[in-house]
Amino acid sequence: MEDKPESKPKLPVVDQVSAGGVAFRRTGATIEVALISVGKDNRWQLPKGIVDPGETPEVTAVREVREEAGLRAELLEQLEKIEYWYVGNKGSQRVRFHKFVYFYLFRYSSGNIQDHDWEVNEARWVEINQAQQLLAFNSEKQVVAKAAEKIAQL
Repeated sequence: MEDKPESKPKLPVVDQVSAGGVAFRRTGATIEVALISVGKDNRWQLPKGIVDPGETPEVTAVREVREEAGLRAELLEQLEKIEYWYVGNKGSQRVRFHKFVYFYLFRYSSGNIQDHDWEVNEARWVEINQAQQLLAFNSEKQVVAKAAEKIAQL
């Protein structure tokens, strides 16, 4: 009789929805976008967060840009919906997260980027091409590239 390898129990799946945005401003001929630095490794990313119960992704994106980057901005349009999987903890249980992230394009209205949330190490305006080099996640680099195309049409 053959020994069968022990199969690992499958982790439960949890759907998770986040939303965030590419907030931009023009300074002369230069286009800048708001980036935030988070975590111990100062990872640069776009402002985003979990959609709270009763919120739409659009409302969450507006809130996260305000909280994490200190900015008020006009939501112009949806840029992208990203989907991926990762393993993490929900409470004390190990789970597989099936994550969806909605990104929106925002035009800066007001606010000071230094007035960011406590969760953020630093927030700053970065020239849009430099932002694509600083961002930690390839998916967010692609979102900023798409934003650059849309901004050029405005």
